[in-house]
Amino acid sequence: MAEKLKLEIVTPKGAVLSDEVDIVTAPGFGGEFGVLANHAPMLSTIKIGTLSYRKGDRQELLMVSGGFCEVSNNKLTFLVESAERGGDIDVDRALKAKERAEKRLAQAQSQAENINRTRAEAALQRALARLKVAKGQ
Repeated sequence: MAEKLKLEIVTPKGAVLSDEVDIVTAPGFGGEFGVLANHAPMLSTIKIGTLSYRKGDRQELLMVSGGFCEVSNNKLTFLVESAERGGDIDVDRALKAKERAEKRLAQAQSQAENINRTRAEAALQRALARLKVAKGQ
């Protein structure tokens, strides 16, 4: 039997997940990365996106937004702003947020408003990640 990796996901509201898993794939700022048991120690920043992990033949997805992760001694800890499971995501709300963000982006481009554009881009990334996780992709 292959070695396991201890996965912990924590938000400001508390622990979201603590489990033994086989592999984790996460959205780092430098690109997506994967972690297996016996991975070298590392720290990484986390961007808005989809975190996936596999336990046996079951794969799970979570939407995560902004934070950090640490890998050390077969333990992977994520400290993120938010983490949502697919079943907890309100798809209609995410679709409306996506539409609002796209509208704001179109307006910000014409008005050259960098602050609103940055906020709209982040809102769009969160909405797209939520929709991806809700659909189980």
